[in-house]
Amino acid sequence: MIELDSVMLSRMLTAMTLIFHIIFATIGVGVPVMISLAELIGIKKKDRYYSLMAKRWARGFTIIVAVGVVTGTAIGLQLSLLWPSFMQLAGKVIALPLFMETFAFFFEAIFLGAYLYTWDRFKNPMTHWLLSLPIIIGGTLSAFFITTVNAFMNTPAGFDMEDGVITAINPIAAMFNPATPTKVFHVVSSAYMTSAAILATIAAITYLVKRDQEYAKRALKLTVTAALVFSVSTAIAGDLSAKFLAEHQPEKLAAGEWHFETEKGADLVVFGTLNEDNEITGAIRLPNMLSFLAYGDFNAEVTGLDQIPDDEEPPLWIHYIFDLMVSIGFLVLGISFLYVLLTYVKRWNPYQKWMLWAVAAIGPLSMLAIEFGWIYAEIGRQPWILRGFMTVAEGATTSPNVGWMFLLFFLLYFVLGVGVLVVLRKMFKDHPAELELEHLYKEVDEGGKR
Repeated sequence: MIELDSVMLSRMLTAMTLIFHIIFATIGVGVPVMISLAELIGIKKKDRYYSLMAKRWARGFTIIVAVGVVTGTAIGLQLSLLWPSFMQLAGKVIALPLFMETFAFFFEAIFLGAYLYTWDRFKNPMTHWLLSLPIIIGGTLSAFFITTVNAFMNTPAGFDMEDGVITAINPIAAMFNPATPTKVFHVVSSAYMTSAAILATIAAITYLVKRDQEYAKRALKLTVTAALVFSVSTAIAGDLSAKFLAEHQPEKLAAGEWHFETEKGADLVVFGTLNEDNEITGAIRLPNMLSFLAYGDFNAEVTGLDQIPDDEEPPLWIHYIFDLMVSIGFLVLGISFLYVLLTYVKRWNPYQKWMLWAVAAIGPLSMLAIEFGWIYAEIGRQPWILRGFMTVAEGATTSPNVGWMFLLFFLLYFVLGVGVLVVLRKMFKDHPAELELEHLYKEVDEGGKR
């Protein structure tokens, strides 16, 4: 039975916060890209459906940003309250990216306000579209800076350690540690993919319930095409991440792939179950593919768990998480490719119910893959909070009040989650796109400038 001491409760509270926050952080990074694309297409094609798409997505985006601020603030608070020893050790090293992440958010928020309140205020609509670019830059930079902190925890760099004290701090080297390039690429690309997939889900459901179908058709074409492009880039990022792990975190790759013995020409283990004696049953083995995945060479030697000290092995159940993440990624890639294929082959119909329901599934599935990816990233680093320097147990608080904090934050996230759903439902259900577009046309006919 798991003992709910301060360490375990701190881990549970941090996990709950990250699982909740990552939903809003992911959408906050990716949706501005989709808003910008929709507005640009609307301007170039003189298609009011795409322009309306950008307006409606921007309104919903503001709600997501507001909640993301609250949950992001909670993470900053919990770093100090739950992990004081870690912050005492590493706080000076990661202070720069934490500050820059806040700066990036304010940069994004300023231009978001300007973007929202200047619709149709410029003679040249491209001027308004240009305001969307700083929002994309701010959101992506925010993801970059916070991801460098997580990367630093996996591959610490930019300091010296003398008698348990960090010295000779180089914050730039700490930010651009070995894990940063692959982690940032993977996080940003998957955020773009997931945001496109979520908007595709909304469009597919809108079409299925026979509302705003002309609007939904255009939304489907844009969002599913974007999901396809970004799912390909995410797959590339995943491949680069595997090669990074093989070189810098072999224990995470070995645990995730159930690779117990160091060998050349290592097989890739897909699915399966593991018993108490570490015997694998029911798995699909792909000969030599782990070696190729890790090094691009079918005969390369891959480090196994036999080379990792027992007390530094990550939990082996992360294999299931890894399989789920990768499987969802390929499923989203396949569904989006099939829809795009049906769209561009004129004699085929992409609006069949089975196809639309498949598209409707890619949004929730993509968000699940995001959650699984972060679980794999964090649990795969165990037992370290700062790899090679401090364990999770050493970094956690000893306060007896973490249980009460857990309950309070659970209530906060419950209220925020329900609140977001209620507000978004009120915002869009009673204001269908076709009716809104009709009002816009009417205003133009009466001499308005909308």
